[in-house]
Amino acid sequence: MKKRNIQFDLNNEKISIEVEPSDVLMDVLRGKLGIKSPKAGCDRGDCGACTVIMNGKTVRSCLILAVEAHGSGIMTLEGAGSNKWTKKLQKKFHEKNSFQCGFCAPGVILSATELLEKNPRPAAHEIKEAIAGNLCRCTGYEPIVEAIAEAAGGKTQVTGRK
Repeated sequence: MKKRNIQFDLNNEKISIEVEPSDVLMDVLRGKLGIKSPKAGCDRGDCGACTVIMNGKTVRSCLILAVEAHGSGIMTLEGAGSNKWTKKLQKKFHEKNSFQCGFCAPGVILSATELLEKNPRPAAHEIKEAIAGNLCRCTGYEPIVEAIAEAAGGKTQVTGRK
C-alpha cells in the first residue's frame, strides 16, 4: 500500500510525517519521532503502557492507526510537563514512592492528568476507575491512588496502608 502523509500536533509542535496505512501510532511516536514515554506492553490495549492523550482523552496508542491521528492533538508525558496537574502528580508520585520499575508510570500519570482536568477533587473510587486501564505489576496501586488523591488536594487513605 501507498504511504500517506499525516499532520498532527505532538506536544504543541506541528508534525508532518509519512506513514504506512498499517502503522500504529505508538510505533510512529517511538520509532519515527523518538518519543519514548508510550511503551509497548501488550499490543492489545489491555495494559495501558502506551497511553497518550489525544484530543483531550486518553487512548491506547497501540490501538490507533497513525492515519487516524491526522489533524489531532496528541500529548505524551514528554509534552505534559507544563500541565499543572502533571507537575503535581509527578511530585506526589515521587514523595509517595508510587512506582518501582516505572514502566507503567507515563500511562498512569496521563490517565490521572485527564481525570484531574475533568474532576479536580475525585473520590478514591473515581481515581481507581480512571486508572483501571493501567496495569502495574509492582505497587499494588495503593501508593498510586494516594498520590493522585494528594495531588488533587485530598488525603485519601487506601485500605491496607498506614
